[in-house]
Amino acid sequence: MKRLAIILALLIAAPPAIACETFTTGDITVEQVWSRASIGTQRPGVLYMMIRNEGAADDALISISTPIAEKPMLHETTVEDGIASMPHAMRVPVPAGQTVELRPGGYHGMLMGLTEALEEGASFPVTLTLEEAGDLTVLAEVLSMRAEAPECDAAQ
Repeated sequence: MKRLAIILALLIAAPPAIACETFTTGDITVEQVWSRASIGTQRPGVLYMMIRNEGAADDALISISTPIAEKPMLHETTVEDGIASMPHAMRVPVPAGQTVELRPGGYHGMLMGLTEALEEGASFPVTLTLEEAGDLTVLAEVLSMRAEAPECDAAQ
């Protein structure tokens, strides 16, 4: 019984997952920043997040940079005539008062030329450049290859 109490105390005291951290600059809040584990470095990695604009003026994510990839880019999954493609996106609009989600099947970051394999449980820094709010460095957590999103408690 004592052992169970200690385990429960440790679980309750455990810090929240990195993907559940919140990062803010000005009116922009970024949370749920994550990627999927990779098999080696031969295929590109991905980057997802939620960006909330709590201000009165529109903004846009215009680039990402990270030491984990030689060529990080913004992409958007589109489907035309039943064929999906992922063209480069010059910007991801973040309208005033709205939340934009970079997620599977929509806008996302592509991490081309990985400098190391993305291992589940690891994290890496990403600098987001916003048109109006400027640069914001966030941490991305590497989740499993099958992850669809981080599991964040609403109270965090």
